[in-house]
Amino acid sequence: MVLNYIWVAFFVIAFIVAIVRLIFMGDTEIFTNIVNSTFSSSKTAFEISLGLTGVLALWLGIMKIGENSGLIATLSRWLNPVLSKLFPEIPKGHPVMGSMFMNISANMLGLDNAATPLGLKAMNELQELNLKKDTATNSMIMFLVMNTSGLMLIPITIMVYRAQLGAAQPTDIFIPILLTTFTSTFVGIMAVSISQKINLFNRGTLLFLVGVSIFFGLIIYFFTTMPQESVNIVSTLVANVILFTVILCFVISGVRKKINVFDSFVEGAKDGFTTAVRIIPYLVAFLVGIAVFRTSGALDLLVDGIGAIVGFLGFDTSFVGALPTGLMKSLSGSGANGLMIDTMTQHGADSFVGRTSCVIRGASDTTFYILAVYFGSVGISKTRNAVTLGLIADFSGIIAAIFFSYLFFY
Repeated sequence: MVLNYIWVAFFVIAFIVAIVRLIFMGDTEIFTNIVNSTFSSSKTAFEISLGLTGVLALWLGIMKIGENSGLIATLSRWLNPVLSKLFPEIPKGHPVMGSMFMNISANMLGLDNAATPLGLKAMNELQELNLKKDTATNSMIMFLVMNTSGLMLIPITIMVYRAQLGAAQPTDIFIPILLTTFTSTFVGIMAVSISQKINLFNRGTLLFLVGVSIFFGLIIYFFTTMPQESVNIVSTLVANVILFTVILCFVISGVRKKINVFDSFVEGAKDGFTTAVRIIPYLVAFLVGIAVFRTSGALDLLVDGIGAIVGFLGFDTSFVGALPTGLMKSLSGSGANGLMIDTMTQHGADSFVGRTSCVIRGASDTTFYILAVYFGSVGISKTRNAVTLGLIADFSGIIAAIFFSYLFFY
């Protein structure tokens, strides 16, 4: 229901802003631009779905090998003591635990193309446990918020963009992004836990959180002791080695269990095609709504309004130029990338606002895109409080990104 209200609001607000621009600014092209944006965004939605088809087929095929060989079940048993605290509804040892872990791991490595099909696989398995097929379960909401909070260890794409735009040290945003994305994920998990009355203050969970904190601390220490020019090379190499190792382990596990690896892969790959087709209507709906809202100028008005309020309250407004990236980030990943690049182009890759824009981009993931794709893939229409909780993680990520940007770069 919340998604429905937001989607309608995109169009209503866009229409009001467009009328104002037409009457008071004489912008006779505004409605033409808005209508053209609906066509282009619809095409983009289809192209995204089409592009996902091959990737979905690949990773769902690999996952099917792991499922038939029993590797996913083994992984689920190992992870159950930890994940069962966050997902108490899921039966002990269920294969979905392994799928969720694979998805989260891919996100942490910044491997979006691998994370999405793995996440869709997990959503399909969660849907099998769902008694109300049109309504999101607590486990689905927790899983999606963990995705939208975008925990990412290696922001490869952002560092590449900074290098292309002439940043003196393209990797200088690495630690701020790491701290920021950890903050948004932690807040997101806490928000869902409070909403679902999940008790995280037990020995097992606390030990896990302490372990994760130590792990992040070691990663930060490792990269801070490394020459700046080596950070991007090492992080990219590590991510790709891990990714290929995962594929190889799944194939070897199938060979060891003497299953037909090729047939298992093809069986899973077929599901990738049908899943890609299922998400097209949901992507078209949301990308069109986002395009209309952006093209009308409503997003710019929102950012300018926030800047005026911040200035009126007497706070520094240096970060305001990075806010369009933050607001777009919840709506569209490609749109946020475009705004991040535009900010660095206008102000400089090494400017405060340019760096802040990069940190904000890496703070969390595209909430509405993920909700539309993941829920759409299993036919969920009643999302309950998933949007609200996802936006809480998003908002905390933006605040943390601004804070750490001032701490590191101002």
